[in-house]
Amino acid sequence: MNSEKEKKLINEHRPEAIRERLKRPAKENIISDAVLGGIDGCVTTFAVVSGVVGAGLPPSVALVLGFANLIADGFSMAVSNYESIKTDREFIQKIRDTEKEHIDNIPSGEREELRQIFNNKGFSGPVLEKIVDTISADKHLWIETMLTEEHGVQKTSRNPVRAASATFASFVIIGSMPLIPFLVTGLEKNTQFFISASLAALMFFAIGAMKSVMLSKSAVRSGMGTLLTGGTAAGLAFFAGYALREIFGIAAL
Repeated sequence: MNSEKEKKLINEHRPEAIRERLKRPAKENIISDAVLGGIDGCVTTFAVVSGVVGAGLPPSVALVLGFANLIADGFSMAVSNYESIKTDREFIQKIRDTEKEHIDNIPSGEREELRQIFNNKGFSGPVLEKIVDTISADKHLWIETMLTEEHGVQKTSRNPVRAASATFASFVIIGSMPLIPFLVTGLEKNTQFFISASLAALMFFAIGAMKSVMLSKSAVRSGMGTLLTGGTAAGLAFFAGYALREIFGIAAL
């Protein structure tokens, strides 16, 4: 460990620094929502483009279907994310209410649950009894402890509106990139598709690289992994469109 990093770690673990850090609420992570929306948005629109080109349909079809899917699927995904997070919060609140009811009506049983939970962690004797007494003396602490220790629930609350907004915004912004070449008149169809594919590949790689920064992993490896995933989806759409064109005898335009 280099000296600068060591000094930073030492400063971060001074008693006053720890005290201040623990006072702050946990940071909400919306990067995962943005990554999810971006990947799905780019896959959705470029899959439409690939299917249209594979089927030999005119570029205007790619625009109409692409933007229609962009808005509809983006909204649907954002609403799904919103409802999922909202449901999680309601589920946690239900458990919290249940624990409060149990503590009010059968406190001795809840104290025994505490005792066994911390006994399983290696505490015993007077130390164990002191832990049980300390936690059970504060009803809020008691309930929150049961949430994490008995039910394994994460107490960090996510904002469903913020998460849904991040999902929708990244879905629409990144998902619109493969459609841009088809807005430019005068370009040949093959040129439009090549530029669209290049932009989609760039978006996939950029999303993977951004994700790697958050996880402290190799940007190149993560970017290539996401690119491979998106490229596979686009390839399947292209060959599906091509196969259907051949099966139904659709004339290429």
